Amino acid sequence: MADDMTGLTGLLYEMGLLKRYKRTGWLVAGVRDPESIADHSFRTAVIAGVIAALEGGDPQRAAFMSLFHDSQETRITDIPYVAKRYLTAPANEDVTADQTRDVPEAVAAMLRGAIAEYEEKVSLEAVCARDADKLECLLQAVEYREQGHQNVQPWIDSSLAALKTATAKRLADEALRTNTLDWLTRVLGEA
Repeated sequence: MADDMTGLTGLLYEMGLLKRYKRTGWLVAGVRDPESIADHSFRTAVIAGVIAALEGGDPQRAAFMSLFHDSQETRITDIPYVAKRYLTAPANEDVTADQTRDVPEAVAAMLRGAIAEYEEKVSLEAVCARDADKLECLLQAVEYREQGHQNVQPWIDSSLAALKTATAKRLADEALRTNTLDWLTRVLGEA
């Protein structure tokens, strides 16, 4: 059991790297201090739960998959899209298997199952989680654009093109129609 806890503690420290690793695509777009992978994963999980609830799926399952969808980047980092044509990264399931090799089997099975389901793209929850990943990227691009970064349109366009669910498409349309602080204006107007 001590060895299991050593491996599990190591995995928890490893997941902490996601708080420090930056999303590299935004560096390409000229964002000097982009969000971290953990920042992205958090909002992706929130969005996945929302989409799944509105699409009739299991919000908790979709959110859980989203929390771990980029966890492999502790080992392979966030490879920018342009680099993927020159590099061959291992399958996310293989990286997750390596990451969970020394943890209790219940934890390993939980994480491997979530990543396998996400990568298979079959369950409604996986589709919602994948839509959440793209919608979060679109929201972040809109926020960066409002902050003065003008090179984000390709991220908006590719995110829009990848959306599958009606809910994600409606949310994207609304995000593009509104200002990122409209919610605050409404709250302050109610006070």
